[in-house]
Amino acid sequence: MHFFEYKNGDLCCEDVPITTIVEATETPVYIYSHKTLERHFIVFDDAFKGIPHLTCYSCKANSNIAILRTIGRLGGGADIVSGGELYRALYAHIPGKKIVFSGVGKTEKEIKSAIESDILMINVESEDEMTSVAKVARRMRKKVPLSIRVNPQIDPKTHPYITTGLKKNKFGVLWDDAYRLYKQIGKDQHLQPIGISSHIGSQILELAPFIDAVKSLKEMVLQLKSDGISLKYIDIGGGLGITYKDELPPHPEDYAKVIERELKGTGITLILEPGRVLVGNSGIFITKLLYVKKTQGKTFYIVDGAMNDLVRPALYGAYHDIIPVKEKSDKEITVDVVGPICESGDFLAKDRDLPILEPGVLLAVLGAGAYGFSMSSNYNSRKRVTEVLVKGKEFFVIRKRETLRDLIKGESIPSFLEV
Repeated sequence: MHFFEYKNGDLCCEDVPITTIVEATETPVYIYSHKTLERHFIVFDDAFKGIPHLTCYSCKANSNIAILRTIGRLGGGADIVSGGELYRALYAHIPGKKIVFSGVGKTEKEIKSAIESDILMINVESEDEMTSVAKVARRMRKKVPLSIRVNPQIDPKTHPYITTGLKKNKFGVLWDDAYRLYKQIGKDQHLQPIGISSHIGSQILELAPFIDAVKSLKEMVLQLKSDGISLKYIDIGGGLGITYKDELPPHPEDYAKVIERELKGTGITLILEPGRVLVGNSGIFITKLLYVKKTQGKTFYIVDGAMNDLVRPALYGAYHDIIPVKEKSDKEITVDVVGPICESGDFLAKDRDLPILEPGVLLAVLGAGAYGFSMSSNYNSRKRVTEVLVKGKEFFVIRKRETLRDLIKGESIPSFLEV
């Protein structure tokens, strides 16, 4: 359930008309519902109340500090993949002991920051990375809690770009290698093996891949225990899908039930890394129709939002529902919704049936709370857009629109080129 709905013909976020927000911020703009985000987190987290667990929100889905602070206030932790996300999570007052650090390319500087911040654990993804962690730990005279991310070779049946648990993917290590590395960790006085982790992909719509992954990890934990290596945590990552069009993803309660069945009584604490399932349908992207362009056999709705603002349609061919902010029941036509960027791939929708609209109309792109702003860029020297959080009858600008000056921040003209 989300709190975006028409009231008297006007699309609202909770109790605030979208047009009211646009009057204050202009377009394009991302708008998030606090009530939706809060509800999604509580439903997800409560589903696992039968077993010890920690819900570590996947920051990459949407890393705005207001979103992170909301998660933190609800008791959630953070799954991070960079030093920048560590900084954001700590700035939003998420405790270090509720932060797990994943990712295949951690630098020594990032590892040092994670150790200094006393995070829960670092999820190691290669032997070279483990060597780097050990080197930094020795230098700092610290004992670092580690988990190894194991690649379980499970096909989650999702888009190939967001599959992460197959042998051909760059993530994690195979079990035979992980087993050897755990033995090495156990002998290193500066490393402490406390967990095992896995993440098989994103936007997964079936329970079977999750069940297979958890069973696999449990078997690995038991094998390690028989060798004298006792782990406290199983991190099963995230990946639970949401509805963008007509998908029917499992409900968090059903997801939790099958995981709980596998882990109940093991004494292991479960770590979850939900991202999209919490924020995806908590946000929308508002764009204005600039021009209607008709060519032979084709109609284009040219809008002021572009692939630099929301790249998922161009990158993945992803579907996002698009509706007018002012409710329309007019006859529909088939259109491409495209942006101003100088790329044929700059589209938000292709061959989509939408009402006949005139320039100036506002359109809402739904399901844009995850991997929307967080994947945006300044391509074509476009300013990154405003972000707004709505709570009840109030709305708050949680990121200002960039200025032209922001576009050249950090750049300089060398002296030999000066006028």
